[in-house]
Amino acid sequence: HFCVFCPPSPHRHREAASLKACHPAAVPQKAEERLRDDLKYYFMSPCEKYRARRHIPWKMGVQILKIVMITTQLVLFGLNNQLVVSYKEENTMALKNLFIKGYSGVDEDDFSIAVYTQRDVYDSLFYVLDQYSQLGELSVGAISYAEDEDGLLLPLTVCKEYYKRGSLKPSDEAYDIDAQLETRLSVRRKPGLTSHDPFSFFNILLFFRLVNIKVTFNLKGINLQTVRSRELPDCYSFYVMITFDNESHSGKVKLYLDIDAESSACRDWKISGTAQKNTHYLLVFDGFVILVCIISTTLCTRSIILAVRLLQRFSQFFQEHFDRKVCEDDQKEFLNGWYVLVIVSDVLTIIGSILKMEIQAKSLTSYDVCSIFLGTSTLLVWVGVIRYLGYFQKYNVLILTMKAAFPKVLRFCCCAGMIYLGYTFCGWIVLGPYHEKFEGLSRVAECLFSLLNGDDMFTTFAQLKDKNILVWLFSRAYLYSFISLFIYMVLSLFIALITDSYETIKKYQSDGFPLTDLQKFLREHKDFPVVDDFSEKDVEPKCSTFCCCKRYDSSPSDLIKL
Repeated sequence: HFCVFCPPSPHRHREAASLKACHPAAVPQKAEERLRDDLKYYFMSPCEKYRARRHIPWKMGVQILKIVMITTQLVLFGLNNQLVVSYKEENTMALKNLFIKGYSGVDEDDFSIAVYTQRDVYDSLFYVLDQYSQLGELSVGAISYAEDEDGLLLPLTVCKEYYKRGSLKPSDEAYDIDAQLETRLSVRRKPGLTSHDPFSFFNILLFFRLVNIKVTFNLKGINLQTVRSRELPDCYSFYVMITFDNESHSGKVKLYLDIDAESSACRDWKISGTAQKNTHYLLVFDGFVILVCIISTTLCTRSIILAVRLLQRFSQFFQEHFDRKVCEDDQKEFLNGWYVLVIVSDVLTIIGSILKMEIQAKSLTSYDVCSIFLGTSTLLVWVGVIRYLGYFQKYNVLILTMKAAFPKVLRFCCCAGMIYLGYTFCGWIVLGPYHEKFEGLSRVAECLFSLLNGDDMFTTFAQLKDKNILVWLFSRAYLYSFISLFIYMVLSLFIALITDSYETIKKYQSDGFPLTDLQKFLREHKDFPVVDDFSEKDVEPKCSTFCCCKRYDSSPSDLIKL
């Protein structure tokens, strides 16, 4: 081999690097080829790795097995969770029909029912006590009175809150109120009838001072429907609170019934059949899921460590032989985000599986927390499948489009979000008292998002009360401007950003993507531009959408801009 004579240059760093590039002996061929082979192997698909070195793709096999197992686990837990939720909801509906007089089966708003006369308030109060005393004879469900550890019935309590002192004379437009609240508590330890002597228990209610009345009692129940799914039934403790709300003093007393249900393992039980065996099988299955997730996490962590070491080798090689650093985009190619996604999903699955095992062993009752962990982990596992589809060019369009459009879409959403928040606050303060969809900030945001997608437009316009003509006119201007601005402009621009990125990806797939230094090295290119310390500060790089690496033309006039 003969080296072409390179003319002397005033820049010593550029001269040295040029000599290395033109003299083959300056770069160890074996080290370079070994590094190139390792890089090519790292960026191969699992099938290509198997054909190249006959290495079995263990990670891919574990991921496929994990998808099947986690999905099966989620379905089994979801069916059980549906039984638990339906049991609580049906008990809530049953207790409302048992203890609220005149309940129609449908809540009026956020409360169950409303009463408007003093007689109705007294009748509703004594109806609660009367029904409570006859619970065993009236209820068709497996519920009864709650007892303490000594076998005594837990008491029913009536808590009344009053203004401490007050007098009202609406005819004279005069009042004298002490805003401090005082509480009066009445306890009934035996569920006996009180209708024969009502005022001995409640006394006379001073409605102009009355703020609210809370009737609380405890019940016990057993969820027998889980027997059908071959699982042990849970025992439930129901903490029931019936509230007579008179805080507004508007002549409308609202009745609420709230239930706090807690499940626990039954202390004394006996069941025949296969329920206990089925529980043992589920515990073994959950333990196997945890084991598979640990193996998956170990393999992905090992791959990340190997990638970091390979990046260090590549960076050191470029620094020593080409006198330049690896750009950020090439560094990101080594840090595989899919491995991080898999590790996060594995951690969530392990936590969710442990909670599920504790729930099946009747040690915990956190169904909602467990469902969040298992649901999120399953979502991430199925999203991770896209990684293997990305090895095929036709299926990789979605990933590349999302990657290219995400920064632009994020910046666009930040700007549009400011306008959206302005409409949210404006709608809440102006239309909130007149429209049920604008009563709270969260409801306003949800209503505007529905309008943005073209839902419930006519009902939103029609439900606004037209008693105040000024607010009615403002609502029309508000709704028309929001719909016109966000549907015809913001949403169209949002779609245009994604479409532009998609068209760019399609063009690159047909014409070829811009080559980075890493890709040039893998293709055995030798035309890496050399930039010295002086020119690095003054050269304006040419950046592409998909790589932030500095690219320069071969002409010296473009290297330095005066």
